[in-house]
Amino acid sequence: MTAFPEGFQWGLATAAHQVEGNNQANDYWLLENVEGTVFAEPSGSAIDHYSLFESDIALIAGLGFTTYRFSVEWSRIEPAPGDFSHEAVEHYRRVLEACHRHGLRPIVTYHHFSSPTWLIARGGWENPETVDLFAAYAAFVTRELGHLMSAVCTMNEPNLADLIHNLGILELSAHTRAGKPMFANAARRLGIDPEKFASFQFSAGDAAFAVKHAAHRAAVEAIHGILPDLPAGWTLANSAIQSLGGSEERAETIRINTNIRYLEASRGDDFVGIQTYGRSIVGPDGLVHAGDDVEKNQLGEEIYPFALEQTIREAWSVAETPVLVTENGLATEDDFQRVRYVQTALEGVRNCLRDGIDVRGYIAWSAFDNFEWIFGYRPKFGFIGVDRETQRRLVKPSGQWLGAHAASNGRML
Repeated sequence: MTAFPEGFQWGLATAAHQVEGNNQANDYWLLENVEGTVFAEPSGSAIDHYSLFESDIALIAGLGFTTYRFSVEWSRIEPAPGDFSHEAVEHYRRVLEACHRHGLRPIVTYHHFSSPTWLIARGGWENPETVDLFAAYAAFVTRELGHLMSAVCTMNEPNLADLIHNLGILELSAHTRAGKPMFANAARRLGIDPEKFASFQFSAGDAAFAVKHAAHRAAVEAIHGILPDLPAGWTLANSAIQSLGGSEERAETIRINTNIRYLEASRGDDFVGIQTYGRSIVGPDGLVHAGDDVEKNQLGEEIYPFALEQTIREAWSVAETPVLVTENGLATEDDFQRVRYVQTALEGVRNCLRDGIDVRGYIAWSAFDNFEWIFGYRPKFGFIGVDRETQRRLVKPSGQWLGAHAASNGRML
């Protein structure tokens, strides 16, 4: 593989709730610990990145990476409406300073799925009041810490719920959510109507789109009002949506509602983050599941690294803004399978660059084996393993391999 453009960013990513541990004031901690939860296990102490960030950042940099994408936890920074925590701000200041000490460009996500429980008690991501609340939070973080950031992702995968809903994996209308024990019990804990419990990752449809889109736009405006030159965008969970046997119209409707309208909403941003893991094949009866003859990841999904090239091309043509791959990776215990997957995905990135598409970087998911939401700790996406009993880190061959690519800017190893 030939060298990538000068300045191309090579990185690894994490998210606060998945690695920090003990984020007890957000909706995910609540959902993990209520009766009827669908989470395989609670996040608990996670991998204690909150305490171990300095050595973790040094490890990432030492492998050859140039960029670290991580998120700040809203419920730590604003534990009550309008009550901003000096302690939390200083913690994330130390994280950012550690990135600079070790030569990593920090890309910071302001919202990666988890929201303060007080926000959810007010109607969460289907309540228009969330727009101004998120913008105020974004403005505060930017004033305090923005000068230490290389770029901002306002929010992570606002369209994931639509993907899950539109593919028929999980019905996420407010009424249907309210009938599920996990959401109903969580709503009771907050003293609200179950139909008002609208978590970010579980809110699909037009109302949620309107709030997320408006919140993103308001946050970008707030960020640029404080630091006009700080690049800002959001990241999208864009699957390569393909049709099977006469299902083109159905597949196109799903693609429009899940990918296209969010890409159109990205126009005018400094970049759009693309996060792709595979493809979604739509047949006459809906989502077509991988057959027995197909190589699968730990979650039973087809391993299809070619999807990233398709979603980059789609993003470039629709959003008309630079593309940054902010997540791509594989859930597997077979680390050499991970290398093969990433190698093929990077070949797709190179194809896009060769055709003149402005791809700014490749940030893999994830830096560490960590808490993978409803699936718990079983899926292994990490380029660095973690023994959670001792919190000892172990660099995998894939981490050495990708780090060497980063250090050489993608030349053949």
